Amino acid sequence: MDYKISDTVRGPSAEDTLPESVTTAVKIVIVGGFGVGKTTMVRAVSEIRPLTTEETMTRASEDIDHVTGVEDKTETTVAMDFGRISLNERLVLYLFGTPGQERFWFLWNGLFDGALGAVVLVDTRRLEVSFDVIGKLEDRGMPFVVAVNAFPDAPRHELDELREALDLPDWVPMVDCDARNRLSSRDVLLELTRHLQALALSERETG
Repeated sequence: MDYKISDTVRGPSAEDTLPESVTTAVKIVIVGGFGVGKTTMVRAVSEIRPLTTEETMTRASEDIDHVTGVEDKTETTVAMDFGRISLNERLVLYLFGTPGQERFWFLWNGLFDGALGAVVLVDTRRLEVSFDVIGKLEDRGMPFVVAVNAFPDAPRHELDELREALDLPDWVPMVDCDARNRLSSRDVLLELTRHLQALALSERETG
């Protein structure tokens, strides 16, 4: 579907300053197909008022965008979402949510610059939209974790079954989550940081 451009961009206020105790900032990218919950996760977990670039969808390009399973969606991200979360007094994560529609994927290259890792959000109602997303991360050599978003009407599967369906290696973390819930979304980000730390330790030991 197409979108209508609005006149305003909602973003962080001047009061959203970074605490003085912070010594390390890490860039994380949240990716996934159209309508899997990326904007929802950024909004749920961000400690600042998130920057969003959502625009109202129209029916002008319904033959271009794949909306099967998310026909009721009325807005879409056309550039990025941005938020921030402090994991402790010294470490903060900057969160960048990517557009899900394939025609906006050319923006991904810039959003991935400087990122240490990614969260792949998966919707079990439309598992097929995740294959290209995961493939792009693997091609880039970008570490990632997979988070299965719990939509109310989505079919339930064991994580081992989903791992096999997505052809994920055992060392890629995979977790259930509810992108609407702050604590659940925070747990996903913690899982990614643990994964990044484990990879860094492994590289030091083998290097």
